[in-house]
Amino acid sequence: MTAGDGAGPPGPTTRVRIREFSGGAVRDRRDDLATEEPLEIRLAAGGERRTVAVTMRTPGHDFELAAGFLHGEGVVPAGGSAEGSIGKPGGITSISYCTDQDVAPEARRNTVTVRLRGARLPALPTLERHFTTSSACGVCGAASLDALRSRRLAPVTEPGPLLAPQTLYGLPDTLRRAQGVFGKTGGLHAAGLFTSDGALVALREDVGRHNAVDKLVGRALLDGLLPLAGHVLMVSGRTSYEILQKALAAGVPVVCAVSAPSSLAVDLAREFGITLVGFLRGERFNVYSRPDRVGGAS
Repeated sequence: MTAGDGAGPPGPTTRVRIREFSGGAVRDRRDDLATEEPLEIRLAAGGERRTVAVTMRTPGHDFELAAGFLHGEGVVPAGGSAEGSIGKPGGITSISYCTDQDVAPEARRNTVTVRLRGARLPALPTLERHFTTSSACGVCGAASLDALRSRRLAPVTEPGPLLAPQTLYGLPDTLRRAQGVFGKTGGLHAAGLFTSDGALVALREDVGRHNAVDKLVGRALLDGLLPLAGHVLMVSGRTSYEILQKALAAGVPVVCAVSAPSSLAVDLAREFGITLVGFLRGERFNVYSRPDRVGGAS
């Protein structure tokens, strides 16, 4: 088994030899799998450095993943605050892969250090439960709604965008057509950022749907595009508390998914004013909160 092309850092796909049984025929062939590798996220400031999370992810867009994760947890802001400054989103001065000589070369691309402006690391109480996350369940030990209230995240109060049902109907197919790695492996989640008229702005894939969202948000953070007012977040599979938390921190007013939301995801959406759409398949969907943003059929 080889990751990516068998040389250099791990890639998003891994090629393996398999034996296929089909209709009474048997053959040996190669198959592509979605790569799953750990990513250690470190924070550094002044002379301090600390590991704050380890997540299982699909390699690629690792700097975005780290930035998006830290933003969603309230560690780095969108910029222009006491921790950040204009032109340097979130107070991030650099993001780099590990160069420590005591780390095996093949593991260095699985460690990312996010360096912050300042003489010391910020207080990190919200990350105590996050030391290990997984692609299956998102961040382990998910925070309660009380934790979000304590962060004083602003509810999404604007009335728009107003979305036509026909626009929502087209999102899953657009998302699926843009999934290049899924087309090879059949085993990867996706998160897509759309305009209110259904145009795809950006897409990221990962073995964890929460990681895919972090990659999208991280890209927007590093480009200075937060908050994402007027946009729609579309995810494959279900919606969980973690995904809604990340959407709220990024200022996304509408979150859609092809499958069901969890009960806590619905509670969060209703309390903080996010339009939550589930079971978006074909020409049907359910709206669990803020249905005023979805117009009548034309």
